[in-house]
Amino acid sequence: MPYKDPEVRRAYHREYKRLKRAGLSQTPGQTPVPAPFRVQVAQRILDILMEQMEAVRNDPEAGTLEKARCISYVAGAALKAVEVADLSARIEALEEALQQQKGSVAV
Repeated sequence: MPYKDPEVRRAYHREYKRLKRAGLSQTPGQTPVPAPFRVQVAQRILDILMEQMEAVRNDPEAGTLEKARCISYVAGAALKAVEVADLSARIEALEEALQQQKGSVAV
């Protein structure tokens, strides 16, 4: 991120390097999002997708093939949302375990 003011740029890079040495994957400008909140967002997305799937099923004007195609697409999106939420939580847990392991080795 380019900064006009050289002092602000140096401060940003100093903080970025400090976080990188500490093993954190976030940049100084990012706000950390807690895992429970991410899970809630994924759950909301799944709820919306399920509502849409039900709307497709109940649509009297849609043909069988249209319904099948749409439900297949929505199911794929729902599966991807579940996978992303699960992987995100697992990666965060692994990173936290590595941080704790680094801390105990350094002491």
